[in-house]
Amino acid sequence: MKTLLHRGRRLALGLLAVMALGATPALAEKDPVLAISNPPETLDPYNTNTTLTTAVTKSFYEGLFGFDKDLKVQPVLAESYTVSDDGLVYTFKLREGVKFHDGTDFNSEAVKVTLERVLNPDNKLLRYNQFNRIEKVEATAPHEVKITLKEPFSAFINSLAHASAAMLSPAALAKYGNKDIALHPVGTGPFVFEDWKQTDYIKGRKFDGYWKAGYPKIDSITWKPVPENNTRAAMLQTGEADFAFTLPYEQAAALEANDKLNVTTAPSIILRYVSFNMLHKPFDDLRVRQAINYAINKEALAKVAFNGFAAPAQGIVPEGVAFAYKMDPWPYDPAKARELLKEAGYPDGFESTLWSGYTTTTAQKTIQFLQQQLAQVGIKVQIQALEPGQRTELVNAWPDPQTAKVRMYYIGWSSSTGEADWALRPLLSTEAWPPGLSNTSYYSNKTVDELLAKALRTTKDDEKTDLYRQAQEQIMKDAPWAPLVTEKILYATSQRLSGIYVQPDGNIDASEIAVSE
Repeated sequence: MKTLLHRGRRLALGLLAVMALGATPALAEKDPVLAISNPPETLDPYNTNTTLTTAVTKSFYEGLFGFDKDLKVQPVLAESYTVSDDGLVYTFKLREGVKFHDGTDFNSEAVKVTLERVLNPDNKLLRYNQFNRIEKVEATAPHEVKITLKEPFSAFINSLAHASAAMLSPAALAKYGNKDIALHPVGTGPFVFEDWKQTDYIKGRKFDGYWKAGYPKIDSITWKPVPENNTRAAMLQTGEADFAFTLPYEQAAALEANDKLNVTTAPSIILRYVSFNMLHKPFDDLRVRQAINYAINKEALAKVAFNGFAAPAQGIVPEGVAFAYKMDPWPYDPAKARELLKEAGYPDGFESTLWSGYTTTTAQKTIQFLQQQLAQVGIKVQIQALEPGQRTELVNAWPDPQTAKVRMYYIGWSSSTGEADWALRPLLSTEAWPPGLSNTSYYSNKTVDELLAKALRTTKDDEKTDLYRQAQEQIMKDAPWAPLVTEKILYATSQRLSGIYVQPDGNIDASEIAVSE
């Protein structure tokens, strides 16, 4: 009798578990689950520098332009544009008949309100420096907008194609305000925001009023943050997820052997590096920064942490980005590293901290490998992987450069505008010191600043090529970073899923996502 009772209880509990699981987003028939490595820190595309966050916000928002799978600019909410002879005035013809999720019309006034928000320095949005060359925005007709720049900005259209340049509903912005709009995204995208359970999932449902006929092709979309690499891979294998990125490189072969999955490997423009806080000793000494570069075996790092799905960085800007300049990687020479440390007054090395901007297992492997490499030349570092909130508080939003606690910082970057300006200016210009942008080295070189500014003012490719080459060579000499590797993209989808891919910058395009019957 006791056995039957226990069996009955187990059966009832099992049925309840199945029923509960069926109520979650994972098992909805037309609701694919997309497993990603980190939760977004916001749903405001103008207040993030994280590619994965903008991948999520693209479910709800669209911009005037976008990028295709090869990072070529495509029109979205703007149908066409013209530019004045002096390169200062852009006139855009907007798509008609487009509605925001709240029923508000998309028009020139919406563009004006959206851009004026980011241009207001009092709003303290992280993307301010991406757009601060705009002088004024004018709604010249219901579906025509004129944008006047302070100076020629050759990367302007690429900047407008970036996923951060999303159009916000003016009504929603008025309702929720500059801050709370981050929790209530209202755009023109294919999905209407439904729910955000912070570290659990972000869900959107089909927007029935979407302007693009026949889309979206699914009922809803669920983004599920899963920081642990192996767990994301396991979710694919069990069918709990239909898509996963990033994936553990060491499991690529096993995933490819699963006939229920499609596995894709592709080149990327994602550069991984370690920055040094040059405002603090010992990183204010060029010899110390050079020593660290010599102390790291990038070939071994690519094999150990990335399982061969990466290659040593060949300069500051990865191949595949317009105006990248290819340079030889720093050679591995621990003897030279020790010699430089001795010259700098650190014959026995020194102690410091190494933070990672990621908590993924690949990132954990990387900082552990770096810790071991640096220890061999006498540099003892304590390592810590920062959660998204910590990363924002301690690094990206730190208000005072002189008191910043970051020392060595492992992070990555991809130029999501497809050209060298956004690979260099947000990371290495003086104007990009946090909290403005992401120059976590607090590097400042007037020559580099001038070269980057000149490159933006010219529209001649040969001049831009030379200016960006000079800038990259100077940065490499100054060594504010240890460039590590350019990684490959590895992602997988279930056989039932189509219309989703990862772009070279690591962003995810799910605009044509579909589920087979």
